[in-house]
Amino acid sequence: MASPLLRVENLVRSFGGIKATDNLSLDVVPGELHAIIGPNGAGKTTLISQLTGQLMPNSGAIHFAGRDVTAVPAYQRSRLGLARSFQITSLLKDFSAIDNVAIAAQAHDGHSFRFWGAARKEKHLRDAAQAALTRVGLGQRANVLVSELSHGEQRELELAVALATKPQLLLLDEPMAGLGVTESARMVALLKELRKEVTIVLVEHDMEAVFALADRITVLVYGRVIASGDPDAIRNNEEVKRAYLGDQHAVTRHG
Repeated sequence: MASPLLRVENLVRSFGGIKATDNLSLDVVPGELHAIIGPNGAGKTTLISQLTGQLMPNSGAIHFAGRDVTAVPAYQRSRLGLARSFQITSLLKDFSAIDNVAIAAQAHDGHSFRFWGAARKEKHLRDAAQAALTRVGLGQRANVLVSELSHGEQRELELAVALATKPQLLLLDEPMAGLGVTESARMVALLKELRKEVTIVLVEHDMEAVFALADRITVLVYGRVIASGDPDAIRNNEEVKRAYLGDQHAVTRHG
């Protein structure tokens, strides 16, 4: 197995007396799609927030691309190649799709405090934004305001925004949330294509999507890893069945 692109070692993050991540360790190798699953409150989003630098751990270490990034701020991690697509839509609703992506590309270039209008004028930013939009199937919707896009299209736009930062590792926090059957199928097809180009960590409640996409799956319960392995190993793991997969309500709901 290749050297890990991401290695997490004994990560602890507490809120009051609750350990949201409890001595959590995992690794992600280049080229894989690594899914993280678990019931609500398992610590999945807290883990992602620590990986991106939005939250700092109380103890433990995070290594990315051979570098200790545990204390590196979020904006620097983004420039190193870590990109996150958020669980809750965080797009600029009064701007067009291509404006949103161009602004992300501009920020990645190190100009996050420049007037956003520059993103509209600079050809290399527009070209990069158009390429990212085309990659996610929104090439013909580039000039549509975000507020006029469907929920599924906004999810796809979030991916384009993340791709504009040229990530080595893409962290996806529930990209299927709120999608209908047709939109979910389209998202799964898109992620199957993107995984050929970028390493992905996927947090998701949609088990059908997880088992269709993942090379490896890590299962969290109360901030701890209870199992990690390929989809067949996880599907047949008795502890996982008891803790999560056997809970049909947890498997089918989003949130």
